Amino acid sequence: MAEDTTAITGESLIDGIADWLIGEALGDTALGPLFDGCCRRLYAAGVPLLRGHMAHRTLHPLFESETFTWRRDAGVAHESFPHGQSAATEAWQQSPLYFMLQSKTPILRRRLTSDEALLDFPILHEFRERGATDYLAYIVPFGPAQEDREQDGIVVSWTTDRESGFTDQDVRSLLRIQRRLAVAAKMTIEAQIARTVVTTYLGRTAGLKVLNGSIRRGDGERIRAVIWYSDLRGSTEMADRLPADKYMDVLNGYFECAAGGVLDNRGEVLAFIGDAVLAIFPLDGVAPAEGAANGTDRAQAAGRLALAAAEAAAARLAKLNKKRAKAGQAPLAYGLALHVGEVVFGNIGVPARLEFSVIGRTVNEVARLESLTKTLGRPLLVSRAFAELAGGGWESLGEQALPGVDRPIEVLAPKQAATTLSAAS
Repeated sequence: MAEDTTAITGESLIDGIADWLIGEALGDTALGPLFDGCCRRLYAAGVPLLRGHMAHRTLHPLFESETFTWRRDAGVAHESFPHGQSAATEAWQQSPLYFMLQSKTPILRRRLTSDEALLDFPILHEFRERGATDYLAYIVPFGPAQEDREQDGIVVSWTTDRESGFTDQDVRSLLRIQRRLAVAAKMTIEAQIARTVVTTYLGRTAGLKVLNGSIRRGDGERIRAVIWYSDLRGSTEMADRLPADKYMDVLNGYFECAAGGVLDNRGEVLAFIGDAVLAIFPLDGVAPAEGAANGTDRAQAAGRLALAAAEAAAARLAKLNKKRAKAGQAPLAYGLALHVGEVVFGNIGVPARLEFSVIGRTVNEVARLESLTKTLGRPLLVSRAFAELAGGGWESLGEQALPGVDRPIEVLAPKQAATTLSAAS
């Protein structure tokens, strides 16, 4: 009778975990806490877990897959794998999970001790050395397979250090929660991918605005911001001369310098316009110096960050040009303009195809200002409004007429020309 009561109690606890997983699927939890909570609850319900492991493919510009490994004495550890890295390792290709994916084996179990032990994968020897006695793994696909892409889903494995291994009830419990875990993981993964896609293609601020509901044409707001506009020199000639893949390498190298400097300093890259970079530093989006709280301090902080971004981009370009020189390649150069003013930050386009960007007089002026870097022979030009905001030493080049702008503006350059921004004027 006692055994029946124990079984009923155990099943009730597993039911509770299944319900908890569905609740998490409807919430906004991250995969790490989700898997950690699942493992801890299974252990508390009497499943003697030593280790749990969950892996999945993802859609990310840097990473192909990620894993979460739970250990009873250490909690969850997370690891991301760059594209092509995990699949190329011998350890992965000799793992039970790789075998399951290649052979489409949905469930695999291996006893690690006693006469029933079968250690046909190298990692199983490692598990046994760490005290594991039993291993169970399964695959849960997310929907039917598609011909044009690999199957999405999760791969999960469990080990125990109980001397007799997993009981039949343990196995039933682990298999019972697998689909609930998969549902919760799928919802979390898809939300994560959505955030990754919109922030990668729109930028962090714009992407989050879209996810929070700003998806209609005309949704937006007026903001004051520092506007960054930079343009690669000699791009037309390079596009004509170089093979497409080589020219793409050049563009991406330049973007890593210019846009990388912006992102390193908390700016927002809004668009790559051909070979130009359009970015902003919102005046109300930067924390002021410690102890300060007014709008002027926030605006000055944005100006200083934009100037720091220009210096970081210059340093990146100098490093890149050293590599190009060693390879016998000509140095790259670009012009950069910094301006400040009011812009409309929001959705423009047609209802079926929108872009989250900035528009307004300030945007037009900064693009025209950048074009003066060629005629004035200075790689960095700023407006008087920006110079007063950011501080620093500037040399006035006088009022300059900007094409398409009805009034001239005062243009300034660093007192000592920032030659690192441009290897050739």
